[in-house]
Amino acid sequence: MSTLVVALLSFFGFIAAYHTYGKWLARRVFGLDKNALVPSRELRDDVDYIPTKKQVIFGHHFTSIAGTGPIVGPAIAVFWGWLPALLWVVFGSIFIGAVHDFGALVVSLRNRGQTLGEVAGRMINKRAKILFLLILFFALTIVLAIFGLVIAIIFANYPETVLSVWIEIPLAVAIGFWVYKKGGGLLFPSLAALAIMYGCIYIGAYHFQIDISVWFGIPLVGKTLLNAVVVWSMVLFVYCFIASVLPVWTLLQPRDYINSHELILALGLLVLGLVVAGVTGKADLATSAPAINQEAPADAPPIWPFLFITIACGACSGFHCLVSSGTSSKQVASEVDAQYVAYGAMLLEGALAVIVIIACCAGVGMGKFSRDKLDGGGYAYQPKTVDGKQLTGRAAWLSLYANPMTVMKDGKEVTVGGWNSFKLTDQIGGFIEGGANFISVLGIPLKLSIGIVAVLVASFAATTLDTATRLQRYVIQELAIQFNFKPLENKYAATGLAILLGGAVALTPGALGPGSGGLILWPLFGATNQLLAGLAFLVICFYLIRRNLPVWFAAIPMFIMLIMPAWAMLYNMKSWMSPKPNFLLLAFGLVIMSLQVWIVVEGLLTLKTARGNYPELEPLPALAGGGTVEEG
Repeated sequence: MSTLVVALLSFFGFIAAYHTYGKWLARRVFGLDKNALVPSRELRDDVDYIPTKKQVIFGHHFTSIAGTGPIVGPAIAVFWGWLPALLWVVFGSIFIGAVHDFGALVVSLRNRGQTLGEVAGRMINKRAKILFLLILFFALTIVLAIFGLVIAIIFANYPETVLSVWIEIPLAVAIGFWVYKKGGGLLFPSLAALAIMYGCIYIGAYHFQIDISVWFGIPLVGKTLLNAVVVWSMVLFVYCFIASVLPVWTLLQPRDYINSHELILALGLLVLGLVVAGVTGKADLATSAPAINQEAPADAPPIWPFLFITIACGACSGFHCLVSSGTSSKQVASEVDAQYVAYGAMLLEGALAVIVIIACCAGVGMGKFSRDKLDGGGYAYQPKTVDGKQLTGRAAWLSLYANPMTVMKDGKEVTVGGWNSFKLTDQIGGFIEGGANFISVLGIPLKLSIGIVAVLVASFAATTLDTATRLQRYVIQELAIQFNFKPLENKYAATGLAILLGGAVALTPGALGPGSGGLILWPLFGATNQLLAGLAFLVICFYLIRRNLPVWFAAIPMFIMLIMPAWAMLYNMKSWMSPKPNFLLLAFGLVIMSLQVWIVVEGLLTLKTARGNYPELEPLPALAGGGTVEEG
């Protein structure tokens, strides 16, 4: 019953926050106006700027911000116990993450859809704009490398997901054409697309798996030049190039809209399964995992400050400001939709993170399974047993989060378990298996349940990847304008550079061979992401100060999101210097920290003249688009 109580209290908190704190921000602080001219109408070009129904833009925004971050982060953070992770997710989402996303969207809406990097140039100074853009450039390079790698790992290890994820592309193109060119409705096509996707999950689980390791004899990982992860990474980056240069209505919007339905249905199944498992006593959070892990091993970093960077997207994420000010602000049709789109989507992501925490504790405690490859292709799932009994409860949780122990292997003593033994595939697999255990109590077979949750993870990551590519293109084009480098002002050249850099990092050879190098940058992801959130709050604070608006609600989170990740970055840099220097991590860390300090100094120098001094936008030479504006 503790499982159900924790979940319900968390969900109730999110709903109450939306209708109280969120409404206060929308009405009393930002003063959202339904009659205000928004960028999607003022600059409509039907490529990047297009007024969109709030349900559609919510789907794009939610699926773009909720990548694998709110899954992997909480799945790792429960290592310290489920209670600290839960508290940071719930209160962080309400008072920090949702405020960050909402503020970034409103500031961009009132600055012609400019990214926060561009806005920083007017709110702080021109140097701040360039510094902010450089930070965005490095952050997005890491995002592209890691998210591309995550999806490739899922496709390679869970081939039953491939058909369902890729079938979305023709479905999205067809829906985009139907709605925007033929004026058709959304309800029937979206329901049909949802049915086709779930049909493909069934086919992938039982009848047809696109497993390139079987089809072409390519190993999953290894020292060979090509392996399954490398091949899928290359395919994904080619797709991202195409998706990010097309008009948003042709693929990005409809795909995210389809995905939002698939994701919400999958989350609904998870919640329903959680309720049934909690009521029947099959899932027990209290006995499956410690509320606070008092026996964290010595090799683990301290919970302060690492909890706040390990869980990024589930509580607060700097990447979200890029979505709010990079794509969503160019599509919102009315200012009053901003609370629904940004504040609401972040709270839903917080709810997802809560589900992940419970799945990785109570769900995993329902039973662990081994994934056995069949000779004729496909997979079977067998219960993991110890002394003839299935691995369940605290023992199942410890199989993922065990303290370091010394065992004999091939006649040698080997240390296993602990923080340094964590693998990305294991943590993702923990959520997939734990979530599948919840769904299976509804009478859905375990194999199909695993397919549903694996597609959920892959779909989240895929929507974030193509959105991040488009955002990186904007950043590169803006930097090219600042440095007067004409070739990269072209969207195709800028997108090509974004793909090449992200792909090069993702495909760098690592410990597991080609395609595992992106994992080298994983320790940087959380700290860089959260530093970016602190800088986004800095820009939001300057907007509020210059408008003579209350600033405390953004200033407090700003200090938290500047101090915690900087503390963690410095701790990491010390460990990267010995015993064997990691020059790649050190270089990225030093550059990002230096840029952050510089932009904060620029802000302090500007602060004394900022109060009430708002720099207005220059008038447009002519309205973009022309003619009447019809809502998409």
